[in-house]
Amino acid sequence: MKVIKRDGRAVDYNRDKIVTAIEKANKEVRSKERASKEEINEIIQYIQDLDKKRMLVEDIQDIIEEQLMLHEKYELAKKYIVYRYTRALVRKQNTTDESILGLIKNQNKELLEENSNKNAVLASTQRDYIAGEVSKDLTKRILLPEKISKAHEEGVLHFHDADYFLQPIFNCCLINIGDMLDNGTVMNGKLIESPKSFQVACTVSTQIIAAVASNQYGGQSVDLKHLGKYLRKSKEKFKKELEENYKDNLSKEMIDNMVDTRLKTELAAGVQTIQYQINTLMTTNGQSPFVTLFLNLEDNDPYIEENAMIIEEILRQRYKGIKNEKGVYVTPAFPKLVYVLYEHNNLTGGKYDYLTRLAVKCSSKRMYPDYISAKKMRENYEGNVFSPMGCRSFLSPWKDENGNYQFEGRFNQGVVSLNLPQIGIIANGDEDKFWKLLDERLELCKEALMCRHYALLGTTSDTSPIHWKYGAIARLKSGEKIDSLLKGGYSTISLGYIGIYEVTKLVKGVSQTTKEGHDFALKVMNHLRETTNRWKAETNIGFALYGTPAESLCYRFARIDKERFGEIKDITDKGYYTNSYHIDVREKIDGFQKLAFESEFQKISSGGSISYIEIPNMKNNLKALEEVVKFIYDNIQYAEFNTKSDYCHVCGFDGEIIINEQGEWECPQCGNKDHSKMNVTRRTCGYLGENFWNEGKTKEIRSRVLHL
Repeated sequence: MKVIKRDGRAVDYNRDKIVTAIEKANKEVRSKERASKEEINEIIQYIQDLDKKRMLVEDIQDIIEEQLMLHEKYELAKKYIVYRYTRALVRKQNTTDESILGLIKNQNKELLEENSNKNAVLASTQRDYIAGEVSKDLTKRILLPEKISKAHEEGVLHFHDADYFLQPIFNCCLINIGDMLDNGTVMNGKLIESPKSFQVACTVSTQIIAAVASNQYGGQSVDLKHLGKYLRKSKEKFKKELEENYKDNLSKEMIDNMVDTRLKTELAAGVQTIQYQINTLMTTNGQSPFVTLFLNLEDNDPYIEENAMIIEEILRQRYKGIKNEKGVYVTPAFPKLVYVLYEHNNLTGGKYDYLTRLAVKCSSKRMYPDYISAKKMRENYEGNVFSPMGCRSFLSPWKDENGNYQFEGRFNQGVVSLNLPQIGIIANGDEDKFWKLLDERLELCKEALMCRHYALLGTTSDTSPIHWKYGAIARLKSGEKIDSLLKGGYSTISLGYIGIYEVTKLVKGVSQTTKEGHDFALKVMNHLRETTNRWKAETNIGFALYGTPAESLCYRFARIDKERFGEIKDITDKGYYTNSYHIDVREKIDGFQKLAFESEFQKISSGGSISYIEIPNMKNNLKALEEVVKFIYDNIQYAEFNTKSDYCHVCGFDGEIIINEQGEWECPQCGNKDHSKMNVTRRTCGYLGENFWNEGKTKEIRSRVLHL
């Protein structure tokens, strides 16, 4: 018989545990009220005679209570019942008081450091965090099944964004910005008509971005190809005005020159509006909008020349940076940029290669843009090229009633991630046990994901008009339910995963870069993908396999497992697990081999994937970066650059951040000691990832860069 624990795990039935539990209760009652060994054996025999293959641990406990009563051990049964009730209360007690008070006093280290884009000292941000703590508490105690809450606490899985689960809002989306600009939208009850110029289109777009960000918890993406039309509108307007007023006094050449001058001014002002608005607007969740701009220069775009101008200006301004409070140009966190590589700009003599060279130059200084290969993406997504959502998850291809592919105006319902290394640890080298436990935990993940789906069912369009009524996602009627958008694959719901590298080491004893490890890692990945495909077929809900970065979760899972299972060489001793399918940072492999190797895994993880390559001293390695970009186009769908360098966001210092006598990181140029305002490399192994402070806040700090 298998016993189903509260966290969903199936364990072998063990009669000794029942004996131990009753004997503990025996010690707390008078001797005549105690159950004898014979009576205990009778209770155990009764349970075993039921001859069930699976029993819930709660059902076993219920039977024990009933049998104690039948044996007239009323006082003992009462003790047993009270003990169970007390344990249930402990599991369900309010958990927010300490965390909220610690936040107000700036002592809640977990909240202070969990999101580098939020300043937890600000009152407006604290208000969002307080609401989030209440949501997490209610989610844990009331909204989620107990076994899922327990699985989350024990690191079996991670129920993402519990701080927003209380409300019927979703994760991330691709804004249908083209429809909103062309057909107008409504914000705060005010009609916003279609813009007549580029600069107004930029202003409206940033207002839409801010409104969308305030009504969801994940990232959003905007395809900038829709702005080309409005740049042309501005050009035509300028030309018409000049011709009407000066046609008799100025030559056509002079008018054209004046039009170009005015257009460049408007272009620069519009792009600056986007950059500054996004970085200065504060959404209702206490941070700048989490937004990605998709720099997409399609061959068949009727506004390709205008869009080339827009992309060029965006890259120029990002390269320059934004001034901080001290007047120093620094790298803004948002908007994130994703640049698409086509044949016409893949650095092999194409018309728009100059844009790609500018993009590479920008990446060398500002880390962005990331790069998508249109060639590889078309292979993986039925011939389509589209933006990842702000959180880097990808939508699955979906066709409307006319048979046309649609990506913009779609969204992700939420994410639950699976801790693969923990399964490998428990399996202890037994591969059959690994696969069995993997399937059990996948079913638990499915149940957790269905909780997210059910939480959105029945939501009406009035909950977030900007999304559901006024075009960001749909144009539903007032009071209309969003249910139809939750099914049929229109939206996705994602199974994330951490630690392909570690689980391969645990089960096979080798890295996934070896032949044996590679075959096993692919087998695990394919099994995850096949499972989400099966769920999709069974439920008509867009389940997807999501292998995108989740830096803080890599540390959380590793920390939990180290506390539970101790220090395991190459697994828990590192302090982190490797993200999704990525090769471990310590592997001796060059960047080209790494990207080529991981490309195979990206195709399987179609619900989200990105790989990175680390290049030292990028500013002086532009030629190397260009070679990597060429390689990306032919070999991998989605990749980014990282670098081993320190950076101070206060003064712009780009050198080596020092450790002062107090054991603190300190900028040698301005004296900045605020770890949230600097990038720092961990020099012992060159690892780049999210900051992690040890109890002494000294040399265990890991680097704060944007991605692994």
